[in-house]
Amino acid sequence: MIDITHKSPTLRIAIAEACVKVGSPATIAAIRNREVPKGDVIETSKIAGLFAAKKTYEMIPDCHPLPVEYTRITHHVEEMSVRIEVEIHAIYRTGVEVEAMHAASVVALTMYDMLKPIDKQIEISSIRLLEKAGGKSQYKEGPPPGFRVCVVVCSDTVSTGKKADRAGKVLVEKLNSFGVSDVRYSIIPDEPEQIRMKAIEAAEAAFDLLLFTGGTGLSPRDVTPETLLPLFDREVPGIMEAARNYGQQRTPYAMLSRGVAGMMKKTMVVAMPGSTRGAAETMDALFPALFHVFAVREGARHDKKE
Repeated sequence: MIDITHKSPTLRIAIAEACVKVGSPATIAAIRNREVPKGDVIETSKIAGLFAAKKTYEMIPDCHPLPVEYTRITHHVEEMSVRIEVEIHAIYRTGVEVEAMHAASVVALTMYDMLKPIDKQIEISSIRLLEKAGGKSQYKEGPPPGFRVCVVVCSDTVSTGKKADRAGKVLVEKLNSFGVSDVRYSIIPDEPEQIRMKAIEAAEAAFDLLLFTGGTGLSPRDVTPETLLPLFDREVPGIMEAARNYGQQRTPYAMLSRGVAGMMKKTMVVAMPGSTRGAAETMDALFPALFHVFAVREGARHDKKE
């Protein structure tokens, strides 16, 4: 199976459809009147669909076992067909569209099996996904045109050449993967005045995003949060709360990070861990959802229902 451990759980919804066509109006009448010899076609096939939704991972090799938390199966009985609709919800790292289509197909197959003794022209058609939500399909915002970023590595050892930077380069690579090409990169020691000046320069130059990596731990030289917090016009605590929650699911040491985030004028400033893994996981936790900040900053609405 594909590794999905880097993804964050979101509400996943999928609606799928299948159609069972019959050869005679008498078959539809038997379904409506519950006169099919094998039993109640609607209720029996619904039960089969519920089982199928929960057991999809056992049948489709690359499907992950996931917590199906809601399943709705609806039969729309028409003149010469029964249209089956399956809706599935889960809060997980991957989507539920295969579960919905699998359930719809099993509902249709169950109906076929129950109806074939009385109708030799039963046909299953149009097993398809009607809609899906959650994950990349819903939270796919990218950087606005002309998006500019500063990446600042705060490290005494890196700034003196005793150690090569990896965390800052990971941030640049991640930004590039999201379509951000205008990235300024620099390395400074863990000195409060230099951290402060970098933040002020970025805000005055109207950079969209300023990412600090390093100086958010508990060593005596880790001073990035203390230096940045007084500079913020508005702190946005939920950003790093999300990052710490994401990290905590992967290592218990994530609780020790003191990363902060806030606005300086129109510049979003984020201070994240200095370890390569910590920086990479913070980016995975925050992006692409963090790009929504810049739509809100400009007063744009991103209501998906509009």
